[in-house]
Formats: sequence, C-alpha cells, structure tokens
Amino acid sequence: QVQLVESGGGLVQPGGSLRLSCVAYGSIFSNLVMGWYRQAPGKQRDLVARISSGGGTNYADSVKGRFTISRDHAKGTVYLQMNSLEPEDTAVYYCNAVPITAPSMNYWGQGTQVTVSS
Repeated sequence: QVQLVESGGGLVQPGGSLRLSCVAYGSIFSNLVMGWYRQAPGKQRDLVARISSGGGTNYADSVKGRFTISRDHAKGTVYLQMNSLEPEDTAVYYCNAVPITAPSMNYWGQGTQVTVSS
C-alpha cells in the first residue's frame, strides 16, 4: 500500500509561481512512476506531468515550458514547479504513483487546490 501526502497549493496571481510536493510512504520510492494530475470543476482528471524512476519526464502540451516535475529519491518526494501560472491552471492537483512491478495499480493523494486569480 502506498500513501501519498501532498502540500503546496494555494492562491496565486496570474504570472506567479507555486511548488507542489508529494511524499510517498509505504513503498520503495525507486519502484514508483510518479505523476501529477489535475481536475477542474466539471472536467475530467488529466495528466499534467509524469516522471519515471530514472528521471524521464513527459508533460501535457498546455504546461510544457512552464511546469517542471522532479523527484528526490532520498526524500521519497516528487515536486511540481509551476511558473507563469494562468487562470486556466486553476484545479485540484493530485499526486499519483504507479508501481513498476504492478502497473495496474494506481495510488492517489488527497489533492491540493491551486487557484490562479487576480
């Protein structure tokens, strides 16, 4: 069982920055593919960014060049650095973990609200 604890959401003005953090408990961190998803009101949950154990990344087109995902194996933590935030980035952001050895499993954090507004 993997438990994910997120932090770092909040209210920010357009053009501002936020950094989200997610700590993974209960599993060997290097065995996890980590990701961030987001869900706006009335919309489906979509992938924002994903990072493999080896550091390979992929991003949604809408955030390329603005967001950066990274991971710290020593701390068991994945980060999402969000720059040049836009009102369209407003959503609940969820941390996700998929074990390499059990790719059918999906673990989710509780979600953290990001609001971009002036």
